[in-house]
Amino acid sequence: MKTIFRTVFYLRSNYTNKEGLSPVMIRIYLNNQRLSIGSSGVAINPKSWDNEKNRLKGRSTEILQANLQLDNIQAGLQAIFRRLELSEDLSLELIKSEFLGKKEQLDTILSLFEKHNNDIRNQVGISKSVATLQKYENCKRHFSNFIKSKYGRTDLKLSEVTPIVIHDFRIYLLTTKKCMPNTTTKILKFFKTIILFGRKNGFLTHDPFREIRFHLEPVDRGFLTDNEIKTIMQKEMVTPRLELVRDMFIFSCFTGLAYIDVANLTEDNIVELDGKQWIMTKRQKTKIATNIILLDIPKMIIEKYASVRKDGKLLPILSNQKMNAYLKEIADICQINKNLTYHVARHTFATMSISKGVPIETVSKMLGHSKIQTTQIYARITNKKLEADMLALSSKLDKFTDSMNINP
Repeated sequence: MKTIFRTVFYLRSNYTNKEGLSPVMIRIYLNNQRLSIGSSGVAINPKSWDNEKNRLKGRSTEILQANLQLDNIQAGLQAIFRRLELSEDLSLELIKSEFLGKKEQLDTILSLFEKHNNDIRNQVGISKSVATLQKYENCKRHFSNFIKSKYGRTDLKLSEVTPIVIHDFRIYLLTTKKCMPNTTTKILKFFKTIILFGRKNGFLTHDPFREIRFHLEPVDRGFLTDNEIKTIMQKEMVTPRLELVRDMFIFSCFTGLAYIDVANLTEDNIVELDGKQWIMTKRQKTKIATNIILLDIPKMIIEKYASVRKDGKLLPILSNQKMNAYLKEIADICQINKNLTYHVARHTFATMSISKGVPIETVSKMLGHSKIQTTQIYARITNKKLEADMLALSSKLDKFTDSMNINP
């Protein structure tokens, strides 16, 4: 089958600069695939553009020069295609990389990891978080240890990363590393992002994940009952350390904020509207605004720790690792037989709100969820609780019916 390559120029829709000019953009096609390259460097009056000919209309010197520049770009892209036409590595991404002068000599998976993770590292504090970088670094570490364990190698050629390598990596995570199925799936998703990065930039010509589908198993999101929350609140803690951890946990039970969002709170996040105080912030994870009215219990906790504020932070929260470790102690002290982590507080807030009649759309807004489907998980939890309560009631009613000796 003959390979068909072509270049198309088009105007960036609905955009003009201060001079009223629109940039001419480049898109390349390879058979049925297409890829945008970006701006050609030519900016024109939109009225001068001929959509059918992909060129400017007119014979002025400026127009002729602009059209010549587009001709040269098209010829350059065609030359790159002709040079790579018979190569097994031919792809739109490779043509784009050659055209933009970004071709790098990366031919191993760990060097690709390093390139990707360095790019993420340079964006930390701008558009990426430290947590995101840590997840990719964690994935790289797991894969590096895997190839040492499985193949006795320190790296693999990109061409050697096949579906069976992905399969073996998954088994390694589940067995040798004893990762939970969902944790394994999340690590593989990060690995797939590395592969996609390699393909988009022309380093990889195949997709070892092509036939692999990811599936996250349903998770029982733990939450506390009203009685368990009351027990924790009323229990006298034996040390100031545990008291602090308890207070921070209860704060999230009544605000729904995740650990990192509580840690990021400042006095500026407390806003008064119509005589009511609100917490107004953005979730670090999704960058979505979340507005929560400040109830009495979290308000008292804020006031309790007002005298020990440091570095502008609203609350003196410990590290997430320490919080979770001390919450295990609190669970033992309160005789709560649940895996108590800080995130359980967020689940508790969601479940408590829905079970007490707060509309799911409102709960979704307060939690800062990007999709209401995420919030609906908590509705299913409360339905299970409702079912359990109804079954308990049914059992009591059966005994009552038997005592009345009613026959059908």
